[in-house]
Amino acid sequence: MARHNELGNEGEIFAQNYLKRLGYTIKHVNWTFGKLELDIVAEKDGWLVVVEVKTRSTDTFEHPQEAITNKKIKNIVQAAHEYILKYDWHGETRFDVISVIPRGQNFYI
Repeated sequence: MARHNELGNEGEIFAQNYLKRLGYTIKHVNWTFGKLELDIVAEKDGWLVVVEVKTRSTDTFEHPQEAITNKKIKNIVQAAHEYILKYDWHGETRFDVISVIPRGQNFYI
């Protein structure tokens, strides 16, 4: 596996643990619908929270969340719509972004 893929996987695991520490229930990780994917689907306080995780080795040139294009947003919304239909979700839904940057042996959110 390429180092950038490993870094992305490590960032997603760190983000999941971060959300758990904040009291979120992780419902699905890397949930797919066709070619669309949701990084993390969680629930907290009656909200369905769709989380896009962006991990970058540095924020020198661009902050990780700046890498989320309009096309990516459209794909996330479409995948979330399918998720909501499949699991018959009737509550509120929100979309969050977690940016993860390594700092030594740890990560910074």
